[in-house]
Amino acid sequence: MEIDNALKWLQTTPIAMTVAENDVLFPWIESVHVLAIVLVVGTISIVDLRLLGVASLDISARRLMRDVIPYTWGAFAVAATTGLLMFSSDAVHYGHNRLFQIKLVMLVLAGLNMAAFHLFGERDIERWDAPGATTPIAAKAAGTISLLVWIAVVSLGRGTGFTMH
Repeated sequence: MEIDNALKWLQTTPIAMTVAENDVLFPWIESVHVLAIVLVVGTISIVDLRLLGVASLDISARRLMRDVIPYTWGAFAVAATTGLLMFSSDAVHYGHNRLFQIKLVMLVLAGLNMAAFHLFGERDIERWDAPGATTPIAAKAAGTISLLVWIAVVSLGRGTGFTMH
């Protein structure tokens, strides 16, 4: 299979082999990955709970997103980098791990949900972003989907770690 050849190649790169063969490096990378995921999910949850109308109602959603999302993106960059490093250390096994595959699908869904919200849900934000205004069902749906998908990403990530040995 073509994908298996690519996974084998990735797994034999010098950086992947260094991560795989070093007894200390992988746990440190994993720790940074977990901390970054905590920041990603935590900051996204702040926005999602605002969209659901259950938290941070004293601040506009637009301002909250402007203040929080840069931290989300920074943490996501760290999580993606450390995730790629861990993946590369045993790419063949990760690539065939069903929980890991589903996690990747969930990450794509999270991205699509976010893109749909920013393309469509944010269009009329001026109408519903005032204090006391009701958040539209589309924004609430985006927040709900986001929370559920990120819970799944975290759960699948933990499950992947437990099924790799």
